[in-house]
Parts: sequence; C-alpha cells; structure tokens
Amino acid sequence: MPAQQLERERERVAVVRMATSLPANSSSAALVSSKAGALSPEFKPSLGPLASGRVTASQWVTVIVLVYVNLINYMDRLTLAGILEQVKAEFAATDAMAGILQTAFIVSYMLFAPLFGYLGDRYSRKAIMAAGVFLWSIFTLIGSFMSGSKENFGKGWANPDFLTFLACRAMVGIGEASYSTIAPTIISDMFVKEKRSMMLALFYFAIPVGSGLGYIVGSETAALFGAWQWGLRATPVLGIVAVILILVLLTDPPRGESEGHEDLQAASYTQDLANLAGNKSFILSTMGFTCVTFCTGALSWWGPIFIQRGLETMDPATRLMDPASVPFIFGVITMMSGVVGVPLGMLLSTSLKAKFPRADPVICGVGILLSAVFLTLGMMFCGTNIILTFVFIFLGEVSLNLNWSIVADMLLYVVTPTCRSTAEAVQILLSHALGDAGSPYLIGLLSDGILSAMVGGAAFCTAVGEEAVAAAAHANQTMEGMVLAEAVEEAVMGGGVNVTECDQSLERFHSLQYSFYTNSGVELVGGFLFLATAIFIVRDKLACELAVSASKYEAEAARRPMLKGGLAVEELELQSDEDEAPRLALLESSLESSRSNTPDA
Repeated sequence: MPAQQLERERERVAVVRMATSLPANSSSAALVSSKAGALSPEFKPSLGPLASGRVTASQWVTVIVLVYVNLINYMDRLTLAGILEQVKAEFAATDAMAGILQTAFIVSYMLFAPLFGYLGDRYSRKAIMAAGVFLWSIFTLIGSFMSGSKENFGKGWANPDFLTFLACRAMVGIGEASYSTIAPTIISDMFVKEKRSMMLALFYFAIPVGSGLGYIVGSETAALFGAWQWGLRATPVLGIVAVILILVLLTDPPRGESEGHEDLQAASYTQDLANLAGNKSFILSTMGFTCVTFCTGALSWWGPIFIQRGLETMDPATRLMDPASVPFIFGVITMMSGVVGVPLGMLLSTSLKAKFPRADPVICGVGILLSAVFLTLGMMFCGTNIILTFVFIFLGEVSLNLNWSIVADMLLYVVTPTCRSTAEAVQILLSHALGDAGSPYLIGLLSDGILSAMVGGAAFCTAVGEEAVAAAAHANQTMEGMVLAEAVEEAVMGGGVNVTECDQSLERFHSLQYSFYTNSGVELVGGFLFLATAIFIVRDKLACELAVSASKYEAEAARRPMLKGGLAVEELELQSDEDEAPRLALLESSLESSRSNTPDA
C-alpha cells in the first residue's frame, strides 16, 4: 500500500505536520495515511472533461483569449523601445531619463501586483482583468498625444512634458499588473499535469513573440506615419478588443477546480504570506526569476540601441545593414527565440520530469547560465561582426526563454489553489522590484557615468549633441530652418566646444557595452539560485500535495462526523533521489483515485 511504502524509508526529512505547519488551503487532492492503514478523504467524483482529460471548446476559447491579451500586453510594453531614440529627441532626454520610462512602468506594475493578487484570490477575475486591460489601453493612447514643447526644451529632468509622459507610463503599469497577476491562475484552475504545462507554454509563448512584435509595430508604424506617437496607437485599439473578448468569451473557473478542490476557502492574507515565506522552492525560484527579469528588462530596452551604436562605429562602406533597421531585425530575432525557446522548455520539462522530479529548476538554471555565455559573446562581437552578434543574441534569448513556462509551472505545483494569485503577485513584486524595475535605469545610468569617465567633457558634449538632435526633431513643427540653425550653432559654439570634438560614437558604444556586462554577472547568480531550488522542489511539492488532504479531510469530517479520528500523517520520509520519481507517481495515482473512485456520502 502507498502508506506502507512511504513508512518503510527511515532517512528523516520532515515534510508536513498536518495540524500546524501547512496551510489549510492547499493545492491538490491527497494521499492520507496512518500506521493503522490508508485513509483518504472522500469527494464527489470529478465528472466530464476534467475527469476524462479532454479539453473542451470553452477551455480552448479561454486559453486563446488569454494568449491574445498576453501578446498585446507585451507588445504594449516594448513598442516604446522600438522608438526610444525618437522619444529621447522629443524630450531632450539622456540615457538615464530614457531608462526611467521603463522603470516607472515596472515600479507601478510591481507595487499594484499584490493588491490584484489579493483581489484575484477572492473576487471575479474576469472583471478585474477587463478593467485592467481597459486602463492600460486608455493611458497608452493618452501618452501617444504628448509631445515636448519649445519652452520646456532643454530642461532635462525638470521638463514637465517629460514628467507627464512618465506619469502615463506608470499608469500603464497599474493596468497591466491586474492581468499578469491573475491570468496564469485561470489556466491552473482548468488544467493539471502535462496539459497545464502545455497551456502555460502557449500562454508564455506570447511574451517573447509579443515583445518582438512591440519593436516591429512601434518602429514601423512610426516610420509609416512619420511621427513616433503613432507607434503607441496600435496596441490601445487591440486592447479594447481584448476587453470585449474577456467579458464575452472568457470562462472564470472555480479556484482549484482542475484538482477537485473548487470548494476550498481562501485563508487570510497574512497567513498566505507567511506560508509563502516558508516555501523554500517558491522563494529560491522567485529569486532566480528575478535575475531573468533583470536581464530581459535591460536587454529588451537597450538591446536595439546598443546594436545601433555598434554599427555606427563601423565604416559606413562596410556595414552590412543600416542602423535604422536594427529594431525590426531585433524584434524578429526576439520573436523567433520565443518560438523556439518556450516550447523547447516545455518539452524538456514534460519529458524529463516524470523520471527526474528535480528537472524543472535544473533546466532553468542551465538555461540562464548558457544565456550568460551567449549574450556576453554577442556583446563582445557587436563592434566587429554584426552577424555573429545576432546569432549569439538569438541563442542567448532561446536559452533565457526556457524559463518562462517552467517557472510558472513550478509556482503552481508548490503553492495552494486559493493562494496562487497571491503567490503570482508576490513573485511579480519581488522579481520586478529587484529585476527589470531597476535594470533599464541602472544600465542607462552606468552608461552615462562610464561615458563621462572615458572622455573629458563627455557630459557636456553629450548634452549639446542631444539638444541639437532634439531641436532638429522639432524643426518641422515648432521652428523655422533658420532659427534651428542658429539654435544649434549657439548651443555648440556658445560652450566653446568644437563640433568635431563631440563625435563620441565609439565612446558611447563602449560605455553601453561595459554597462551591459552587469547582465552577465546577474545571470550567473540566477543560475545558481535555480540549481539551489532543485534541492527543495520535491519536498515542497509533496508537502503541498499532502497538506490539501488535511484541509479536505477536516471539511469532510465536519460535514460527516463518522470520518473523525482517522487522520494521523505526521511526516513523510524520503531516502534518496532515485526513489522520488516512483513515489511521486504513486502519490499522484492515489490522488486521482481519491478524486474519482470514492463513494458518495
């Protein structure tokens, strides 16, 4: 019997004490045992597609809607990156100012994620998501009608036009937090095991593809209409369509339905947070994922500009491409890396996890370590061989994309159904607070500082050059050609600086290149954090599986007094890694049996 097999092992690894150490709102049905014999809680049998494993039409429609919204979600995040140089010129912004645009978005996104996580565990997820998508669509559209005025030109950080645009980006982050926090939990409540992994891979497939489309849509739409503002106007239209689809077509299943626990009740918010703090797999995987977001945030924001600066250091006669085409090519590479990387991660996970239960965090760790190597090589070749640069960036992004669906799947099987939105929110808060909330600004700030240190007068020359470029951008709208020429001449010659001395293309490239090496170190840390997660992942998954039996048993015992007195699982003892796979299979088999074969009351 399962209980007897578990009790024969004597190497003590305490996993769960049902009465006190684990939450009552856990994630799966259970195998419950005692020394007197096996005893499992009784539920109504699961009926229909959940029991048969068939994916219904309504489930497919829900997944397709979620993937579509996630696609435009990430498109909206990175359309601005495809037109970043034009935006910098519009507001006469430095690299640090350009970086803060993404940082403001991520900060508001992460700060509001816990609120939406709390609401998502307790209220209508459909209504919350629809409201959030509507909010970010409206503020993206509002931002597209902003421009820098002549009187505020050259004020830098004190430019009120720039600060207003910055506030709009922050509001977009609030709207997107509502969706990203809740959407994966709907998938988890519809599917289990391999189907859940497959659907999550499809959902997270939209991240790199949407990011790539963001560069393309932003840069190409702006070029088509002749103004950067048009690059921000495509996603709001798609966002309004998404709101309609969510309200009309999306199904919001009961929490825990796929695992037979739709009757579970949420615990208090403080209890949820305390349980998450004690979950080592959740904490370590979240820290590892923080390193992933740090890298992707910096790469997605500064990658195209870095490559453009590398091309500008080459002889124009020997360049293989125009620097203006880089955002489009970078977007295509990002999309293709997602097409390859996300499904590959899912396939590796589903094929290896059955035999090696620790496979998920190991895949994530190896993936991010390989990404560190490939992306570093790509940065090193950027100033000499653009083809090798794109090849290594593609390989690095593929390795990085192995993580997306696997990290989400790990969270779902070590965290309880009624706590999953909160767990998603906490992971978003931590990973973005320490990851991509600061990395775009940090890379920009380091680039400005290194440039100033590399060249005497660099800060002044850079400011002059940027003011001249920004003035040129306004020429057709706010200034006559003669006035523009006089303004540029006064800005350059008035400072006593020779125009030729302000050509710092090589220094600007190297300053951004050196600041980018920060990513490589962060990725190494992330790899070791994921490998550390592998130490605890099996224990925490089993603890989550077993804890739910206590919750279900207590609920059944309260309803049916004849069941009282039979629960006595004090600990689970594991002997070695080679025994984990058959034990997990045995436990899951018993869970399925307890869901589907128990008699009615």
